[in-house]
Amino acid sequence: MRRHGDDEVHEHERGLSHDLPVLARRRMIRLLAGAGVALVPVAGCTSEEGSSSSAADCAIVPEETAGPYPGDGSNGVNVLKESGVVRGDITRSFGDAAGGTAEGVPLTLTLTVVDAGSGCGTPREGAAVYVWHCDREGGYSLYTEGLTDENYLRGVQETDEKGRVTFTSVFPGCYPGRWPHVHFEVYGSLRDATNATAITSTSQLALPKEVCDAVYATEGYERSVTNLGRLSLESDSVFRDGYGQQLAAVTGSVEEGYGASLTVAV
Repeated sequence: MRRHGDDEVHEHERGLSHDLPVLARRRMIRLLAGAGVALVPVAGCTSEEGSSSSAADCAIVPEETAGPYPGDGSNGVNVLKESGVVRGDITRSFGDAAGGTAEGVPLTLTLTVVDAGSGCGTPREGAAVYVWHCDREGGYSLYTEGLTDENYLRGVQETDEKGRVTFTSVFPGCYPGRWPHVHFEVYGSLRDATNATAITSTSQLALPKEVCDAVYATEGYERSVTNLGRLSLESDSVFRDGYGQQLAAVTGSVEEGYGASLTVAV
């Protein structure tokens, strides 16, 4: 695995053979919409309480590529079947891994899973969410050279009665070719997740530029400054077709850490 150098073009997606079906589905959706066929918009839904107040505000979260480093068995290693993957704090490696800890500005991730079929008014209690993202230097555990013996910044949680899961993490860096993001997969149950079967939805969460700028001005994120300067949400290969409902709401500060939240309709 190559290192994420400043001048390297990052292998940010799984490949054309994977991306073409996704693009084809989106093109078909646009064609059907133009023909007047009723469709649920491709986006997420949010509100102050974590779900929308009406069906008109509700839309299914976009399907996105899992990228080349999913760790779910679809591209090599499978961390989902390892004991200890169900956890809230994902900053440390677990099980038989090397035991490293990801460093960086603290980030708390909160995802709220709701049922699009009910107008986003019904939380998906008992579902499961698997999240993973790069470290502050842009590397992915299990895959990047030097990190293949680590499995930090990966974890699974079962949704509570409000459809929520919360992870303690660190703010991800920005590597060449991709806007700062967090990957996630939604499963129908915790059993499905830990068996790595029957994925309900695969998508990505985007982080706001002003927050990224503040974080990347701190020690350890030096590479991210240059990489972010070459990107925009509008040009990113994943978010350029629309990111409004994948853009996390973020509060906090560098000194106290940040909280990022997103409602995910499935």
